[in-house]
Amino acid sequence: MEKPFWKTKTLEAMSPAEWESLCDGCGKCCLSKLEDEDTGEIYWTSVGCRLFNADTCRCSDYANRLARVPDCVGLTPQNVRTITWLPRTCAYRLVAEGQDLYWWHRLVSGDAETVHEAGISIRGRVSASETELAEPDDYFEHMLDDEP
Repeated sequence: MEKPFWKTKTLEAMSPAEWESLCDGCGKCCLSKLEDEDTGEIYWTSVGCRLFNADTCRCSDYANRLARVPDCVGLTPQNVRTITWLPRTCAYRLVAEGQDLYWWHRLVSGDAETVHEAGISIRGRVSASETELAEPDDYFEHMLDDEP
């Protein structure tokens, strides 16, 4: 039996379709994060991006997200190796670190719902959209103790 592409290819060697299929649909990238300016420490919030659909855990305008949301980070094979806030369970991070995907990842399970069934996604855990917050300090009310 042939090994799956994420075990045989580097991130750089993946086709665009393979690259996109690595996203597990957890939605954690689409949560607002706060960074301590002094220490660089990242704090997670339960605030979703203005384009985030909290029911599907997907971007509502993925093709145009980088133009519509100035601080949206488009993942690349280069930057996934340096972005410190990528979730511990992120497939891009795992593959970059030479690790395998978890059993609930859709490429392993064959079902896009297993990430939600396993409780990995943020479905049902978004407390606000960034469009609902008037002031930067409002984010502090939505801070999480740890990565969701």
